[in-house]
Amino acid sequence: MNRFVRRVWLALRQNSAATHPVSEDARLRGRTYAIPFDTVWQVATQLADGGLPRWRMHSADDREGVIVAEAARLFPRGWVDDVVIRISLDANAQTRVDARSAARNRWADLGANARRLGKLFRTMDRELARLRTARPPFRPASAAG
Repeated sequence: MNRFVRRVWLALRQNSAATHPVSEDARLRGRTYAIPFDTVWQVATQLADGGLPRWRMHSADDREGVIVAEAARLFPRGWVDDVVIRISLDANAQTRVDARSAARNRWADLGANARRLGKLFRTMDRELARLRTARPPFRPASAAG
């Protein structure tokens, strides 16, 4: 079965999507950032709380590293999907972001949840890159004397 047929088949059978480090779908591999947890957390909470279209954040617990949100679908109108974003530090003290998006109904999502997670990670990548380049370069304080 070729890649396109497999994606169509999955879209017709599934109503959720979640990241996994070795996912065949590149959108669903999660991210590891060499950026402080707090910076990644702030960007993720801003995106989940209206920074992405039709998203609304329900709760955010930085101690547990969990953001719970919902995202409304354009089609069919009125359907809402639940999104959970997990942010943690990995074994190398880098910030790891994983997510899951699931339809509240039992119907197939036609790939909407995978697309939603892909957009979340593309937007996070872009925002974090913008923040990284916007910071002034480090300049050591001159010695007094």
